[in-house]
Amino acid sequence: MLVDTLKLLFDRDLQKLQEEIEAYPTEPALWCRAPGIRNSAGNLCLHVLGNLNTYIGAELGQTGYSRDRDREFSAQGIPRAELLAGIAATRRVVEEALTPLPDAQLATPYPEVVWQAPTSLGYLLVHLTTHLAYHLGQINYHRRLMDQG
Repeated sequence: MLVDTLKLLFDRDLQKLQEEIEAYPTEPALWCRAPGIRNSAGNLCLHVLGNLNTYIGAELGQTGYSRDRDREFSAQGIPRAELLAGIAATRRVVEEALTPLPDAQLATPYPEVVWQAPTSLGYLLVHLTTHLAYHLGQINYHRRLMDQG
């Protein structure tokens, strides 16, 4: 049951991420850094996609994904269509990796230590949903700032 809930939350928020990226008035606006804001929406989008493809795709789905975290924050000017394709691909990766997962497996240790101590798979997946939602809120705020000119 919890795995089904997590799948719904990931899909909902990745759909919302797609809508936010589509709603930007121009492609350059995706890459603007507003005063006092360190990351553009484009960089935050790349970051959440890298995060999900690393911890869900590569580890659980065995996709072979290799993360370049520095690029997530340094890349500029990637076309909107490429970001949207990345979101669509990540939605599929998350769905495919989580669908066969039984709820009982959520209590098992996540295969790698992500922070300073081991965590359960369930803890990591719940963390990833809140991480996505956190950055989605930042992107929404950034977009509204860009809409104001």
